[in-house]
Amino acid sequence: MGFRCGIVGLPNVGKSTIFNALTAAGIDAANYPFCTIEPNVGIVPVPDKRLDVLAEMARTKSKISTQMEFVDIAGLVKGASQGEGLGNQFLGHIRQVDAIVHVIRCFEDENIVHVDGSVDPARDQEVVTMELIFADLDTVEKRLKKTQSQAKSGDKTLKAQALFLEKLRDVLDSGATARSLKPESDLEKELLRDLCLLTDKPVLYVANVAEEDVIAGNEHVRVLEKMAAKDGDGVVVIAGSIEQELSQLEADEQQEFLADMGMEEPGLNRLIHAGYELLGLITFFTVGEKETRAWTIARGTTAPGAAGKIHSDFERGFIRAETISYDDFVACGGENKAKEKGLMRSEGKEYVVADGDCMHFRFNV
Repeated sequence: MGFRCGIVGLPNVGKSTIFNALTAAGIDAANYPFCTIEPNVGIVPVPDKRLDVLAEMARTKSKISTQMEFVDIAGLVKGASQGEGLGNQFLGHIRQVDAIVHVIRCFEDENIVHVDGSVDPARDQEVVTMELIFADLDTVEKRLKKTQSQAKSGDKTLKAQALFLEKLRDVLDSGATARSLKPESDLEKELLRDLCLLTDKPVLYVANVAEEDVIAGNEHVRVLEKMAAKDGDGVVVIAGSIEQELSQLEADEQQEFLADMGMEEPGLNRLIHAGYELLGLITFFTVGEKETRAWTIARGTTAPGAAGKIHSDFERGFIRAETISYDDFVACGGENKAKEKGLMRSEGKEYVVADGDCMHFRFNV
């Protein structure tokens, strides 16, 4: 499972400013050359104070954060689904991500021309969403035509697929997203997954505001929050200009700057955590003197699956997972005291890993 968030939006909404601040702030940021079609890619560490605490307690020599990948996809325009602005290539890049971070302009600035002449979050959100819907509609109609032809053979599975595709086509044709249609069977779930539809991906909105609105927001933000709430989507308020300036400061300077702005942490931290939550991810830790490390897994992963994140041999030869919750580890002052108090658990193959678990895997290959 790749943990990739694609950053989309209309031109001149501050999308690339936010992406550049993200990757500049990243310890292991990796940028690839950007041209008209190819997106920028940034690998960003997920901030987690628990990792710092564990590393300090273990007096570890090496501390490694878990990471997320952000992809800066060039600005979409109206008509992208018909190829406007090289839209087909951009839509293709969106297909390759796990979740969509949709940046919406919520600031006024006469020096930065809006592509449609005025700031209107509702309109901007609709333009991008409709382009994604149109692209999905094209995908579904092509698949439906092929499936209907094959279903003439009388195959029950193909007939069931055709019925679901018809239902999906009608939903998209009404202007609703694929996410609004909940599959009712394993066959429908598998088909929806196979289609890789743009509007089936989870969405997080980023309201890009002016510096003075970063704390309280503004009317544009409230309009966006109301729209997002209808679909159960989240909104993170960020001032791109602040984040860009923060990314160029040293750690101690950042804290002073944040205090002056009345902020507890960079907005980008909230964005990264929101993206993490959006993808249904959790973190477990391995703690030791040589290395303390955070690992990313999907919520619901069992102990052998978590072991496989470290090495395939760990999963293949899994015996048990010696597990201490983060709270118990810290409260006891480390592994030895937790073990003495009987707080280290021996978990088997059926154990579902909890967020914050500190784990040591026993295996035999």
